[in-house]
Amino acid sequence: LRAAYQDQMHGDRHPAYVIFVDIDPHGVDVNVHPAKTEVRFRDSRSVHQFVFHSVSRALAGTAAQTPAAGVGFAASATGSLNSPGGFAAASPASPSWAGARPLPTMLGAQASLAVAQPAAAYAAMFATAGITEQTALTANAAANMAASAEQPLGYAIAQLHGIYILAQNNAGLVLVDMHAAHERILYEKLKLALDLRELATQKLLIPVTFNADRLDVATAEEHADTLTKIGFDIAPLSPTALAVRAVPAMLAAADIPELARALLKDVREYGASRMLTERQNELLGTLACHGAVRANRSLTLTEMNALLREMEQTERAGECNHGRPTWYQMSLSDLDKLFMRGR
Repeated sequence: LRAAYQDQMHGDRHPAYVIFVDIDPHGVDVNVHPAKTEVRFRDSRSVHQFVFHSVSRALAGTAAQTPAAGVGFAASATGSLNSPGGFAAASPASPSWAGARPLPTMLGAQASLAVAQPAAAYAAMFATAGITEQTALTANAAANMAASAEQPLGYAIAQLHGIYILAQNNAGLVLVDMHAAHERILYEKLKLALDLRELATQKLLIPVTFNADRLDVATAEEHADTLTKIGFDIAPLSPTALAVRAVPAMLAAADIPELARALLKDVREYGASRMLTERQNELLGTLACHGAVRANRSLTLTEMNALLREMEQTERAGECNHGRPTWYQMSLSDLDKLFMRGR
């Protein structure tokens, strides 16, 4: 359970749980203890993997649709240990928006763009449609009420202090921490791409050079092959300088020197072989954190809506990979209580 929750619980929090396992009695050794106060699974690893994957799938199907801040939820992981093959895959819970109908044309075009896309990409989209961005935003606002039932996170109406996105859905007001949300999106994309060995690399037109200490230069030289496997080309220029020539495509908008320093620190601290095995999620978490949209970056409504749509399509979108909540729902009744409406 702790392994399944590892990138969803903040700080020192731990899940509370009770596990009921139905298994063929022949799969249990009852003679491990003289007083029969303990039993042992004959194939404990299979049971471990079954529970781990069942809970992981259940969390992936439910966390994204749960208001994460201050609200608990029960993850129901179901499956059978008595199938002919010994273990049957658990059925993940389907997100409530899985069967949503296609958006209107303009909103659908927005959904295809990522929040880290340059502004020119959005301008090109609207130019192709033969309308201005302002016209598009007007159309967006007009369509919000009709389409909000299809989009559980609703549609953006404003950005607060360069940190939070305010959105309106059928239930009321949605508050989104844009950095935490984008961090989870990148984290899940990086995990999938690395697992499938489809991590696209983008060569930089002009290499990014920066001053580095001798340890970082030595790490880049020694672990060049490992860095290449995760999409980086970092080469020494001198005993105190490095040049980044390529990065994973989805991190091209990040602060490249800071990203490279953090990456080299992790590789040096944990070792190259461990970074691609048991420490892989920590590595990808570092990359996602540095690649996510930063606070105080002004987003257009189109970019904010693109982020909301990506959240709805991302597993475990209710928390960032550090376990912090990414969004919070305030219902209309909550707002009415604040202002004592109806009293």
